[in-house]
Amino acid sequence: MTPTLVPHHPARDWAEIQERMLVPLYEAAYARLGVGPGTRLLGLDCGTGLALLMAAARGASVAGAEGDHARVELARTRLPDAVTVTPDVPADGSYDVVTAFHAADRTSFGPADLTRVAQSGAAVVLAGWGPPERCATEPLLRLADRLADRRPSPGTDLGALAVRAGLRPVGAGRVACPFGYADEASAVRGLLSTGVFDAAVRATDPAQVEKEIEEALAPYRRPDGTVWMPNVFRYVVARVA
Repeated sequence: MTPTLVPHHPARDWAEIQERMLVPLYEAAYARLGVGPGTRLLGLDCGTGLALLMAAARGASVAGAEGDHARVELARTRLPDAVTVTPDVPADGSYDVVTAFHAADRTSFGPADLTRVAQSGAAVVLAGWGPPERCATEPLLRLADRLADRRPSPGTDLGALAVRAGLRPVGAGRVACPFGYADEASAVRGLLSTGVFDAAVRATDPAQVEKEIEEALAPYRRPDGTVWMPNVFRYVVARVA
């Protein structure tokens, strides 16, 4: 199989292809916490800002922190002027909702940041991949580990992560977040934009990484050329003491 070798812009591919796949997760978390007017929300690892945009549409006062500068710049172009996105965690510690939707994946911030920015009693949402048997993307995650020549991750215990951060878990949920792509090339670009394959791309030939992703997508290609990967994501709600 010949790799697509389409020029990639990871931040733009995340914004245009991949970020929308997590909309059900964002909606479920916001509905559970009653995010709306009067909520002061901070999104850590906020990507290119879609989750922040959704919270702002609910009437919340929102801000974001994102360690990838290209994503910061894209977020600033798509968000209202009242929404600030910075590469660093704000010094303000008065947020009553803090989200870390990528707590088990690509993260730029540590557990201490979760509590430093939140007021007493604030809700913190940690999210990540669901059970391996419920995630069609699981073989791609293992592929990323193999290509990066690293031991497969056992997965992140979000409840334990919350406790290590000094938080008190109070609830949890699972949300279906299927990954649907218009074609194989879009699927490759979207998956590469997640950051899961960054170490693999650094460790080996990028064309080989792309070729192996395409081969791993074979079970999920439909007759019309689209790619459909059912996934379940987990989230934990915790409180700041």
